[in-house]
Amino acid sequence: MSRLRTALLAAVAAALVLAGCTTGPTGGSAPTPAGAAAAGSGATGADPTAYPVTLKDAFGTATITKEPQRVVTLGWSDADHVAALGVAPVGAPKVTWGGNANLSTDWFDAQLATFGGTAPTRFDDADGNPVEEIARLQPDLILATNSGITKDEYDKLSKLAPVVAYPEVAYGTPWQDSLETIGKALGRSKQAAAVEAKTVGALEAAKARYPQLAGKTFIYGYVAPTDLSQIGFYTPSDLRPQMLTELGMKNAPVVEEQAKGSKEFYLTVSAERASTLEADVFLTYITEDSEVGVMTKDPLVGQVPAIKAGALVATKDQKVGLTMSSPTPLSIPYMTRLFVPLVAAAADKADAAR
Repeated sequence: MSRLRTALLAAVAAALVLAGCTTGPTGGSAPTPAGAAAAGSGATGADPTAYPVTLKDAFGTATITKEPQRVVTLGWSDADHVAALGVAPVGAPKVTWGGNANLSTDWFDAQLATFGGTAPTRFDDADGNPVEEIARLQPDLILATNSGITKDEYDKLSKLAPVVAYPEVAYGTPWQDSLETIGKALGRSKQAAAVEAKTVGALEAAKARYPQLAGKTFIYGYVAPTDLSQIGFYTPSDLRPQMLTELGMKNAPVVEEQAKGSKEFYLTVSAERASTLEADVFLTYITEDSEVGVMTKDPLVGQVPAIKAGALVATKDQKVGLTMSSPTPLSIPYMTRLFVPLVAAAADKADAAR
């Protein structure tokens, strides 16, 4: 647990009290000054005494000597953390899965509107991070705390500006760690602590609202309707299971066993082992409603205990799915409102099946 989170434990009770859209253009124009206040934090900008600051990541270290004015983010969650601290990035990737018509997200756009931030230039990262496009944005800081940046990209981008990559595993940085790191980079650690406390409060409120989640085991998996020969599942290193454990749930013992000693975020097992995938709840993604019937009627996949009991959460709405795959202080309130009730309903079915 980070020092920031340890200090916040005493503040969680107070944060519970806090728990209970305007969309900008996608063109690249002048950024909001980094001194813009974070909504609801009472902050007025960066702490000038925060610099210089040196941050370590999986590829090296980055030293930031003064408050950044042109921040580019990589990974779909880094932009949220920047905006949550009252700063508008000048560049960010297009959100092509779960995003809105602006290739952004509703929660990011709504946060920009709270402090009059200008929407960033959106670039396509489907084939990797476009170094030349990013160079044209003239960044003075590049944040990639929860991204898939490669060592080659890191080295090239570091010639443009300090780069802060993920600390250990690509796409596996908990939202709290991203927020804390970005808070240090932007000289806004106090704001980051306030945002984290409020977000923890929202999660605690959701746990209190749905007590049936406490202690329930889960498997966050995937079954391809065109290939029912195997069943995939996300390991504890992935952000989706991490979010469910923050809500009081537990990874299924079979998942813990299979993932032991592995750094992979996703593993598969033969569908012939379906009956051994013991868990109270099974969660998955679908693209068509008919896929639920395909799973439940399949002689092998249908033997997954939670699927057999009807304790299944099958998410078709990509926006809802994105709140779990890229959780941030901006998306988590959407997740607690749109996704958690579905999980609670599945937990009820698990109880009823006993």
